[in-house]
Amino acid sequence: MDVSVVGLGVEGINAVESLLNHGYKVYASDISLNIELNPDEGLDVDLGFHDFGKIEKTDALVLSPGLWNKPVFQKLKSDKKLLSDVITSHRSLFTIGVTGTNGKTTTTMMIASILQRAGMKVLIGGNAGGGFKGYTEVILEASSDNYDILLVEVCDMTLDFCNYTFDFDLVVVTNVGRDHLEFHQSLENYLQSLGEFVECKKVVLNYTTEKLGQLSDKATETHFFSKIPYKLNLFGDFNRENAAAASKTAKIVGISDETIETALKEFSVLPGRATIIDLPHSRIVVGKTDNADATAAVLNEAEFQVIILGTPRKGEICRLEIFREASKTNSKIIAIFPGLDDTRDDVRKILEEEKYPGTIHNLSNVEDVVKFALKCSERYPNVFIGGNGQRKIIEITESLKEAISAK
Repeated sequence: MDVSVVGLGVEGINAVESLLNHGYKVYASDISLNIELNPDEGLDVDLGFHDFGKIEKTDALVLSPGLWNKPVFQKLKSDKKLLSDVITSHRSLFTIGVTGTNGKTTTTMMIASILQRAGMKVLIGGNAGGGFKGYTEVILEASSDNYDILLVEVCDMTLDFCNYTFDFDLVVVTNVGRDHLEFHQSLENYLQSLGEFVECKKVVLNYTTEKLGQLSDKATETHFFSKIPYKLNLFGDFNRENAAAASKTAKIVGISDETIETALKEFSVLPGRATIIDLPHSRIVVGKTDNADATAAVLNEAEFQVIILGTPRKGEICRLEIFREASKTNSKIIAIFPGLDDTRDDVRKILEEEKYPGTIHNLSNVEDVVKFALKCSERYPNVFIGGNGQRKIIEITESLKEAISAK
């Protein structure tokens, strides 16, 4: 079977790789010329334009979530050639979607660990931004093996796409916060999109999150979670909320309390998420916090004298709010490093606007961050490293561990 992939953002590129790995021939296109794809004899690529003649000749189509609501592509959607309409094994599985602003990946993996402990065969995947292989991989994998449950992490920017692509039996909304507002335009728009997404579905909602009444009104059945009452091998109260969401979901599926508690107590931190590195007289907490609410959640856990943050992409105005949150603390130092893009000048302007009274440091790379964090840990009891740039934060975490073990 020949498949077209239209739009080569993160999801589109992952779709191409998945299709090639599963033995399909692929035509891929994007209007951008700055796309890097590994050459393959089964791959035909056009950059700078879409060849609709080639697209029509293929047997199935993957339309990038970012193009889902673009008028020019509506005919492609109506031709019933979308991959999720051609390959449909995934639609027969009991499907759980996990969405929200923060905690999606951790909650997804917590649910998976509980269900797997209960003896279920679980297909886990979804949002490539969360570290999974993308939505196309889920569709292809569901058709190649037998599973009991499908568990999909859903990015808040792909709600319409996923609502069409998957038949969700249960939706978990971890929380609603300030992220991707360049896409949503406002928090109210995001809530409206969420309302449409959960309409006529069972939904699990965070009891403490405000403005969720409209979601419960749309759902056919609503369950609430708050925080689990026992300790985890994880940093922060926010992870106790993630665990409560996973626990509530597992109970709805019919898993026993004993199995749920055992799985959650054994659950370990995921790469790039908040990790505690203990030193003789101090500790370094390091983990991705790529929006203002995620940052605030970590900074509320302890008084960090030093805060080291990766910068967002150019144009991600709402993510500059991370640094406003940091400026509200009593930290002595805020250090900034290029996370996704080098927007350190933009960040410095924000900190100056907020009249941050501490010292602002510029760091250039991962090596600088590691050296600076270790130096600060000799003087201050709590150091936090976070912000944007998940890959760099994973590298920082590993480099810190290596540097400490080498001493």
